[in-house]
Formats: sequence, structure tokens, C-alpha cells
Amino acid sequence: QVQLVESGGGLVQAGGSLRLSCAASGRTFSSYAMGWFRQGPGKEREFVAAIDWSGGSTYYADSVKGRFTISRDNAKNTVYLQMSSLKSEDTAVYYCAAASRKYYSGSGMNYWGNGTLVTVSL
Repeated sequence: QVQLVESGGGLVQAGGSLRLSCAASGRTFSSYAMGWFRQGPGKEREFVAAIDWSGGSTYYADSVKGRFTISRDNAKNTVYLQMSSLKSEDTAVYYCAAASRKYYSGSGMNYWGNGTLVTVSL
């Protein structure tokens, strides 16, 4: 069982930056591929970014490519999402998720956090 706790959300002006963190419990964090997803107002949850167990491979939605960076620190059981050049359409609840496999495949994630709200003001 993995428990995920997100932090770092808040209110930021358009064009600004924010870094989200996701702390994971358990001893096997380094065995999990990790991802960030988001759900905006009135929208379905969507994929944002993912990272393989070692950090060697990363994946991004086209909408955030070049603006967001996912990274992880296996020694700290933490995954990060650095967000820059934020836009109003980035406003959403951001969820951290873990997959019970080392490599991200685009299929379902097995564990989810409760989310952290990011609001981008104009």
C-alpha cells in the first residue's frame, strides 16, 4: 500500500511559477512509476506528466510540454512538478499518482493522492 500526499498548491498569477511536491509512504517508492494528473473546473481528469522509477524517462501532455518539469528524489520518497509560465487554463486540482510498476505505460495508476488546488489568476 502506498499513501501519497501532495503539497505546494496555491494562488499564482499568470506567467508565474509553482512547485508541487508529492510525498509517498512505503519502502518501495523507487519501484513505482509516478505521475501527475489534474482536473479543472467542469473538466475530466487528465494526464499531465509521468516519470519512470529511475527518473530516466519522463512524459508530458502536449499542453504542458516545455513549461512543466517532473522529477523525483527516491531518497526522499518524493516526486515534484515544477510549473512555469502558468496560464489560467492550468487552474485545476493536481493529483499525484503511483503505478505498481517501474515504467510508465499510459495505463491505469494504482494509488492516488487527495490532490492540491492550483489557481492561476489573470
